[in-house]
Amino acid sequence: MSVWPQLRRSRTVRAGRAGGRVLRCGLMDTMLADLAVSVVLCFEHPLDEDRLAAGLARALERVPVFAGRLRTVEGVLEAVCDDAGVPFEVFTVEGTLAEAMGRATAPGAGLVAPLDAPAARTGAVPLLTVRLTRTADGGTVLGCSWHHAVGDLQSFMLLLRIWSAAVEGEPLPEAELVDDQDELLAEVLPAEDCGRPGFRLPSAAEAQLLAREVAAGPRANRLLQIAFTDAELERMRAEFGAAVGLRISSGDALCAHLLSTLRELDGDEAERMLTVPVNVRRRLGLSPALVGNLLSEIHVPHRPEDGPAVLAGALRTAVEEFPTAHLNLRANLWFLATLGRSRLRDCVPLGFDPQARRFTFSNWSGFGAYAVSFQGRRPVLFSPAANYPITWVCWAVEGYRGEGRLATVVLPARLAARVRGAEGRAALHRFRRAEDRPPASAAALPKAI
Repeated sequence: MSVWPQLRRSRTVRAGRAGGRVLRCGLMDTMLADLAVSVVLCFEHPLDEDRLAAGLARALERVPVFAGRLRTVEGVLEAVCDDAGVPFEVFTVEGTLAEAMGRATAPGAGLVAPLDAPAARTGAVPLLTVRLTRTADGGTVLGCSWHHAVGDLQSFMLLLRIWSAAVEGEPLPEAELVDDQDELLAEVLPAEDCGRPGFRLPSAAEAQLLAREVAAGPRANRLLQIAFTDAELERMRAEFGAAVGLRISSGDALCAHLLSTLRELDGDEAERMLTVPVNVRRRLGLSPALVGNLLSEIHVPHRPEDGPAVLAGALRTAVEEFPTAHLNLRANLWFLATLGRSRLRDCVPLGFDPQARRFTFSNWSGFGAYAVSFQGRRPVLFSPAANYPITWVCWAVEGYRGEGRLATVVLPARLAARVRGAEGRAALHRFRRAEDRPPASAAALPKAI
C-alpha cells in the first residue's frame, strides 16, 4: 500500500484585490531571504477545502504580503503586494494520520510544497504555499511553507489566526505592515546596543566550506524528534533554578538540558557558542501585530564543565539584560552601512557556523499553534516539516495535543545514532520518573525519542 500523497485538486487563492503596496524589506528580512520555513498542522477530522480556501482569501486581504512577490530594485529587496496568489493543493494519501505525522519531518514526505526561496527572490515563485492532505482514516494535514523574508514565526501565526477567524466567522485580528522596516527600527531602537553585529562576512575559503556543508546536509545529517513531558520540564526547571538562585523558564531549562546532554553524548568538552533567536516586538514596545522579521539573538558560551544549570542561568540573565547586552539591530544597521548593501548576500548569520558546532535553539512554544481552530477543530500536532537539514539546529514547540515539549533537532549522523540508542535515551530523559505518564508525543510519533 502506498502512503505517498496523490494530487486531487490545485488552485490559486487570491484576495481578489491588489493594492500594489510595496514594502522595503529590512536588514533581517534580507538576511533570511534565501530561507523558507515549512510546518504542518495535523487534524483528526476532515476539513472542507473550499471553506479553507475562502478563509485564506479573506486572510490575504488583511496580510497581502503573503500573496505577493519579491523583487530587487537598486540592490534593495522589496515585497510587492500584487495579489499574485498562493498555490493551494489538495492531496489524498492511503495511509493513516498517525503514519503521516510519523514522517512529517522526513525529506520528500510530500506533506508540504517546500518553497524555493532563492527563486522567490527573483519573483519567479510565490511567497507561501499551502497543501492539504486527506488521510485514509479521515484526518487532515495542513502543510504550509513560507518565505522567511516575508516574516518570522509570529508573522505566520498572525496569518494563521486571521485565517482561522475567517473560517470560523469571527472578527479578524489586525495585522500591521511596515513600508520600511529599517526606518521603523531606527526610530525605536535605543541609541546604543551591544555593538556586535549579528552577521559576518566569511572569507572565500570559509564560504566554500559553508557551501559544501549545506550541500552535504541531506546525506550527512539526521533529524530527530525528542519528546519531553511537562513533569520532566518542571523537574529540570526547578533543579536548575535552585542551583543558580534564579527563576528560570522551561525554555531556558530545556535548551540547557538538551545542549548539555548532546555535548556529553558527543564527547565534546570544548567551549562552544549557543545562539537563541529573540522576538524583539515586546522588548522594543512594538505592536505584536507587526509583520516581518522582528528578530535579534542571544549569543552565550557553553562550557560543558559548568553543567546545565549554569547554562540555564546564563540564558535567563541574557534575557533579562537583553536590551543592553545582546540587542544588536542598531549594530546590524551600522555594519550594513559600512559594508554596503550589495555585499549583504555574501554575509552569514553568526548562528550559522557548523564548523564551530555553534548550536541554534529556536523556541516556538507559546505562539498559540494549538489554539488555532478550523471548523471547530484544533490541531493535534504542530511541527516543523521538511526544513533543510543543516546541523546543530533545534526547534522546540509544544508536543502532541499541546502537552510537554517536542524538540526537533538536526545532528550529524553518527551522533544521531548514539542519541537514538539506550544510552542517549537514558541521558535525555534523566528527569523522567517511573510513575510518569508516557509523553503523548511518543505515543503518537513512534520514532520520537
